[in-house]
Amino acid sequence: MKMNRKYILLCLMTAGCICAAGQQKVGWDEAYREADVKIAELTLDEKLHFMRGYSLFFFYGVPEKGIPYLYHSDATQGINIRRNLPDTTMVRQLERSTAFPCPLMLAATFNPDLTRRYATAVGEECRAGGVEVLLGPGVNITRNSQCGRNFEYFGEDPHLSSVMTAAYVRAIQSTGTAACLKHFICNGTEFYRRRSNSVVDERALHEIYLPPFKAGIDAGAAYVMTSYNQVNGEWAGQNSYLINELLRGELGFRGCVMSDWSSVYDTEKVVKNGVNTEMPGRKELLSEVKTLLAAGRITEEDINRMIRPSIATGIAFGLYERKKYLPEWLDKYPQHEQTAYDVAAEGIVLLKNNGILPLRTGRKILLTGRFLHEVPRTGDNPAASAAVKGYNNVTLAEAMCDMNGDALSIVEKPTSAQLAAADVVLVSAGTIDMESFERPFALPRQEEQLIRRAVEANPNTIVLVNSGSGVRMTSWNDKAAAVIYGWYPGQNGMKAIVDMLFGQLNPSGKLPMTIEREFKDSPAKNTMPAGAEFYHEAYRAYNENLISVYDVNYDESVWVGYRWYDSKAIRPLYPFGFGLSYTTFTLSRPQIQAEHHSAKIQVVLTNTGERKGSEVVQLYISEKNPAVPRPEKELKAFRKVELESGKKTSVEFELNRQDLAVWDVNSHGWKVNPGEYVIGIGTSSADIAYSLIWNIKEGEK
Repeated sequence: MKMNRKYILLCLMTAGCICAAGQQKVGWDEAYREADVKIAELTLDEKLHFMRGYSLFFFYGVPEKGIPYLYHSDATQGINIRRNLPDTTMVRQLERSTAFPCPLMLAATFNPDLTRRYATAVGEECRAGGVEVLLGPGVNITRNSQCGRNFEYFGEDPHLSSVMTAAYVRAIQSTGTAACLKHFICNGTEFYRRRSNSVVDERALHEIYLPPFKAGIDAGAAYVMTSYNQVNGEWAGQNSYLINELLRGELGFRGCVMSDWSSVYDTEKVVKNGVNTEMPGRKELLSEVKTLLAAGRITEEDINRMIRPSIATGIAFGLYERKKYLPEWLDKYPQHEQTAYDVAAEGIVLLKNNGILPLRTGRKILLTGRFLHEVPRTGDNPAASAAVKGYNNVTLAEAMCDMNGDALSIVEKPTSAQLAAADVVLVSAGTIDMESFERPFALPRQEEQLIRRAVEANPNTIVLVNSGSGVRMTSWNDKAAAVIYGWYPGQNGMKAIVDMLFGQLNPSGKLPMTIEREFKDSPAKNTMPAGAEFYHEAYRAYNENLISVYDVNYDESVWVGYRWYDSKAIRPLYPFGFGLSYTTFTLSRPQIQAEHHSAKIQVVLTNTGERKGSEVVQLYISEKNPAVPRPEKELKAFRKVELESGKKTSVEFELNRQDLAVWDVNSHGWKVNPGEYVIGIGTSSADIAYSLIWNIKEGEK
């Protein structure tokens, strides 16, 4: 039979796309067929063992039947090297791993290209160390500044998070390392996280919390991990609506769903409701499964269905066939160090500058505060999964000494006279955020007191904040000469910060979340139960009997982050998307070419300052007369552009009708209402330089 050449080409291209998505080796249909063959060869006892993990950080395997054990590891800021594995013979541990900036700092770069470099480097180190599955990226949306895990995520905006997630997944899986999106879903608090129930409406789920997961799945993510919490009254890891209807149905996920550690409780629901591997697995799981089998409550076919995606995913991504270790990739460590530096360099956010920055070398600088002789990072304790020690670590004191030499004084407890006598005071402050803990919005009392003494004594005080989320700064922000947000910057990020201080690089980071003035302004102000207190010792986090299940009410619905502050006319301390530069930029009035289904927007960005720099052009949309209540503005596109002094360039965006859509709770689908839509162009959520109208007519498809 003679076939049309265009048809043949289309088929080949389609097949290529299917297998190329996320570097998938085998198409899903074929992977599931091969999984069925392997399952048919397993004994019932072997099938039962596939229902749970093999120890803490391995998927179960039967090597003699072509299914090896798979090793997985956390890699939030780089690979967490676990020296305490229960079976040390299972892997050949890396001696070191690069400590990268935290993902929230990565999001602050607004640079998908850097995200790809970052994730590629992490994936290469996974391959060098025999890690098949990366437990990341974390893609939960930030709604609560007190959440101890915000540093693992990409901020408060679903579009920004989606762009970074897609870039991350494609890049890490290009190395042969499988990505696991986490935590599905609405895991917005760490306060007794196994006892919280996220009460969230349908619109918020679809418009705010699902998009990053969809982006990761569309990019080809192999695994998804459920969250600890309940969602609308059922534990996420045994929630049929979340797993079967949303994740597999609406989002089309065909890979393996694993539970977060010790987060499921009902064995029958675990078997029937969609999770494929219970991690690490309760001691009683196997005996309870056998009891349910004997009682006829479940069948062996139910077990086959449960474990089928786990084995199919290993086949689809070539995890059973690939070479275990690639030690030659250890030679890439210098490249990884450079990537870590570059991410920190672009992720530093300059929040305030009265003209004191950049500094001149040789000025008498007094350095004081918290993170002088240690690299700020997430907490390193048994309750934390994201701690990465790094190597070739550069502290703030070391970087400042290298830059300013004898003109630097390091004083841990300065007097007011010492503060006043310095040409410049640099105060280091911040928090140590971590999994399993909420932390106060305020800085530790002694740090806040030090900053207030410093700004009162010396008007040339610069405050450097290293934290995994927003902190209260209202008591001293107005009097500080400059304020810098440095996040958890990784092993050489302090060098980047010092280079920025002295003008060796120009800051270009933008806030990926809003920093409120006071926590009472936040929609998450009532997250913890009345009378609850923060806890700071790891063992308490796991004593679930200390507290009953409590509701976390997402009453703000789709008004998360800057959307909330806009709707309530509350002026935050620093808005989403904000960040200063050492140069200045202007935007021209944008032009639009609109059709019924799409629009092209063009704007000219000009560097009007005296040095090279980068700006993030941000595009927001709103519905002028919305049929249902909607946020005042929503980020739909952004572009980071570097320009020489005096140069200009055209920045173009393309929008489609989906960018205008709202989730319709009546039809349970996306809907674009006819009418006028406002397109705003600016450099932060609070700085919209120009607006224009896109008119959608009735009946247009």
